[in-house]
Order: sequence, then structure tokens, then C-alpha cells
Amino acid sequence: MKKPKTALNDSSRMAREAKALVALAFRKGPIEDVHAGQTCPTCHGKAEYSRITQGEMRQIMKAAVDRVYTFLVLKEQDRKTYEALLNLGERYTTAWDEPVSTKNF
Repeated sequence: MKKPKTALNDSSRMAREAKALVALAFRKGPIEDVHAGQTCPTCHGKAEYSRITQGEMRQIMKAAVDRVYTFLVLKEQDRKTYEALLNLGERYTTAWDEPVSTKNF
């Protein structure tokens, strides 16, 4: 018997999806290459300095969009694979804070 949908069930499901998708959208992508580099001795800790070039940012965002697009296609066309990816993504998010709804767009 299927559990009835409640706001809590929906909220937990959406939080799970959000964290797993973000982990998979960025993990092992271009942001990892930037993150793996050495700290800039000149600009470290100075928020007014950019640490990512325009080209790197474009590459990071393109990879994330392509992956999120793939996840959304799978969610519609191959739920089994989508669910397997969520399970994989959850492995990276066990220590993450729970997401909160934001109005900052």
C-alpha cells in the first residue's frame, strides 16, 4: 500500500532530490578541478578578488546544466536509473545541511 502524500513526505523527498542532484551536477566536474588547485597566496581570504575565470565559470555552469538536464530527462523517461542516481548522490550528502526554501533569485 502506498503512503499518502503529505507536506513532510514531499519536503523530505524534495530535499533528498535537491542535495543528490547538486552533488551529482557538480561532483567530478570542472569545479573539482578548480577546487583541487592551490590556494592563491595573494588573494586568499579576500572576497573582492575573483578566484574563477570567466572561462572556468562557463565550463562549470555548462557541465551542471547538462547534468541537471540529463537528470530531468531520466526522471521523466527512466525512473529506475533516476532513482539509482539519487541513491548515488546521497552518498556524498550525508553531512550536508538540510536545504531551505529561498527567495534570493
